Amino acid sequence: MNHVATEPVDLGAPLRVADLLAARGPIRVTAGEAVREQVAAGRIFLAKVLGDDRAVYGSTTGFGALVGYAGRADLRDQADNTLAHLGAGHGPDIDPAVARATLLVRAWSLARGASGVSPHVIDALTAALATTFVPAMPRYGSVGASGDLIPLGAAAQALRGRGHAYVGGERLPAAEALRRAGLEPLPLDGRDALALVNGTSLTTAAAALALAATRSAHRGVQRLTCLLADLLGSDPQFLDARLLGAYGHPGVVAVGAAMRGFAAGLTPSGRRPLQEPYSLRCAPQLLGAAEDALRYVDGVVAADLGAVSDNPLFFPADDAVVHGGNFFGQPAAFAADLLSMVVAQVGNLAERQLDLLVDPHRNTGLPPMLAAGPGQQHGLQGVQLASTAIVAEIRRDAVPASMQSLPTNLHNQDVVPLGTQAALRALDQARLLRILVGSLALGLRQAAHVGARTPTAPASAALLDALGAAIAPIDPDRPLEDDVRRAADVVEEFER
Repeated sequence: MNHVATEPVDLGAPLRVADLLAARGPIRVTAGEAVREQVAAGRIFLAKVLGDDRAVYGSTTGFGALVGYAGRADLRDQADNTLAHLGAGHGPDIDPAVARATLLVRAWSLARGASGVSPHVIDALTAALATTFVPAMPRYGSVGASGDLIPLGAAAQALRGRGHAYVGGERLPAAEALRRAGLEPLPLDGRDALALVNGTSLTTAAAALALAATRSAHRGVQRLTCLLADLLGSDPQFLDARLLGAYGHPGVVAVGAAMRGFAAGLTPSGRRPLQEPYSLRCAPQLLGAAEDALRYVDGVVAADLGAVSDNPLFFPADDAVVHGGNFFGQPAAFAADLLSMVVAQVGNLAERQLDLLVDPHRNTGLPPMLAAGPGQQHGLQGVQLASTAIVAEIRRDAVPASMQSLPTNLHNQDVVPLGTQAALRALDQARLLRILVGSLALGLRQAAHVGARTPTAPASAALLDALGAAIAPIDPDRPLEDDVRRAADVVEEFER
């Protein structure tokens, strides 16, 4: 039996990033009377428009560059006309958590009633989200315009019982996955099929999840910076409110205030230089600039989660069918590229702080590599090597996707945003940043074992205690990949 989260997501309420995070497992999604009425009204209006013999893209026409040709006369057959040619994706399947978040974003957009979909499409999406069903969606194939056509096409086909899907983590033919999940194959006509694929819901979902992961790591690095300064005995004047207020940037002021709160009680040892290296002294400026950038991404993601992404849109009150480009994922493309830049610089900061911590010439006399017995043991040496490689990996992938436009589809799509690639890559990088956070946290835990002073700030001491309770000292050497992930968990879950 599938376990369903107790807190439902209401399709009549604003969609939140927290809802997307919850959707990684079975979740109750409800559509109240007002939602059902607006979806029904859109569907009734579609029937009227078609009865009036008006041209409606995707219902009476071909698709993309073939819009000048008539579609199939039978609207049920038009669903195959929509979806069959989109079975052209490649690469690994998209992460199940991202795929399920995508279904939720698509359900919310369609529930606005402006897409003219059948009410049973909303019901099918909410029913699937209440189970462990996950459509198998290919990673490669979307340019982030005209919707995430190829991956969403695979999702629509899976809901129909075609292609592949997962249930309980097992990849199966979609028809069998539906059966095991207790779901019925979804019947579609041409408008239903096009509405399922003609939006950037994958881009939106991936960008939202990348933002959540980056924000978590960003908070973690703020706290770890304070713990590092405390263990080394640094003077906390680099966090002074007057200093940062004079700098004038809102994010810097906010981050400085948060870090001062965490570092409250930090007493300098008098053994550190007057001015710390930039990886400590300029941390509030760097992390504050990241905060300003993240606030911009917050706004883009919130707008995307509240957007109707489809074409055409139906406005029954105005007796209007409006064709345009609300499937063009440019806002998320820019935002995701900005996220990648934030991840790269915050990751660089964490790696440089780890380098400072393991260097006996700069760490106030701690042993090299924080080894309990240098030469006989090697402490954080392997972890630092891996961190260096991860920073290089993040940097290599930080080239903006949103500037890589290539014309396609007989120049119908002559400019494209490539937001899907930007968002999925930002999510990949945010997950790598989490490893860097865990690596720095593990180093700080080990520093306490090999002679660092006891933190004088209560919050820093509590974080160090939490790390110490979860992770044994590195003495003797052992494989540390699990400890890095565990340290990242501790930092993420820590509450002051």
